Amino acid sequence: MTAKGETTTPARSARRAVAGRLSWGLADQAASSVSNFVVGVYVARSLGATAFGVFTLAWVTYGVVLNVSRGLATDPLMVRYSGVPDASWRGATARSSGTALGVGTALGAVCCAAGAVVGGSLGAALACLGVVLPGLLLQDAWRFAFFAAGTGRKAFVNDVVWGVALVPALLVAARVGTVPAFVLAWGGSAALAALYGCLQSGIRPRLSGAREWIRAHRDLGYRYLVENVGNSGASQLRAYGLGAIAGVGAVGEIRGAELLLGPFLALLMGLSLVTVAEAARILRRAPRQLGTFCLLLGGGQAAAALLWGGALLLVPDRLGELVLGGVWSGAAELIVPVTLGVAGAGLGTGAAAGLRALGAARRSLRSQLIASALYVTGGLGGAVVAGTAGSAWGVAAATACGSAVWWLQLRSALREHHRNTIPEVRTP
Repeated sequence: MTAKGETTTPARSARRAVAGRLSWGLADQAASSVSNFVVGVYVARSLGATAFGVFTLAWVTYGVVLNVSRGLATDPLMVRYSGVPDASWRGATARSSGTALGVGTALGAVCCAAGAVVGGSLGAALACLGVVLPGLLLQDAWRFAFFAAGTGRKAFVNDVVWGVALVPALLVAARVGTVPAFVLAWGGSAALAALYGCLQSGIRPRLSGAREWIRAHRDLGYRYLVENVGNSGASQLRAYGLGAIAGVGAVGEIRGAELLLGPFLALLMGLSLVTVAEAARILRRAPRQLGTFCLLLGGGQAAAALLWGGALLLVPDRLGELVLGGVWSGAAELIVPVTLGVAGAGLGTGAAAGLRALGAARRSLRSQLIASALYVTGGLGGAVVAGTAGSAWGVAAATACGSAVWWLQLRSALREHHRNTIPEVRTP
């Protein structure tokens, strides 16, 4: 009886620890989701579909830069420094956050130069994005670092600080009434949260350690860089291509429909904050449970997205117009295909977390490149055939096919891992 109690109690403690970390992850993503939703709704209502489309183009450009930073700086941190001793984590976090800050500074300068070349409202928005990129990327780096250390509560608090700072910033931007003003408000409030992250962690980002960090983790970092940019770059190509085919207003309508599914899109964007670290812990403790964990993770997200999308279909037009203003009429027609696209992507992220935890960067990269090619082909091909709605349905089909690719690669990677960890039996 005692032996059974001794084995059961640690198992229960481990489950409680997992539940606690996942709970803080969900809380953090909820805070991030609310902030993203408030920004999107406020800009849509204040500026209309066309200007909201310009803001969306700046937003997806940020997504590309963010994924460059994650691939080089914070994805390797999550894989190799989750659950390690504090001293090791602190040294790695200083170099990782310094890398994120360096990426933000360098690519921020590129955005400013691109804005000067492009000109007009979009050029001004890109230039303002370049100014705030260092703060945006550093704030994101602290979130990764806190989850790697198992202190998701700090990441949640940091996102709440960003959200609180965002409120007065948006009010000022609304008085100005331009896209660049909203970009500065959004990014400037993130910079305040990034500074607060330095106080929370007691760590100063080491810009001088960026080269050392990239060199030490180049086996993962370069593959994750290509993988991440393939993902966000596909979104950017689809957005800019859709704007060229169907007009900038169409980009705003697609973004409006995505905003309605904001909780799940924010969860997908920041999924690796929680699940990669958790999958890495499961791999060390009970490797044969990794596949089940990934299936529950992906299936749960897909089911939740479908339920949310079904509820959105019941929203009356009056309430929708109250939330999105003039963007609602076009966005409402896209709820079904956008929901199916989010559900497909959610299913695939379960497999992606497993591949990251296994360190199967080659398989992960292959999956992402195929999924990105399908996404761009479906999104732009659908736009050529049937405009905005065709693009949404094309993306829905592409994400379903891309999810299948992710799961096939995870199955192969799990088989390889189990085969390599079975000890060889020697016959006398």
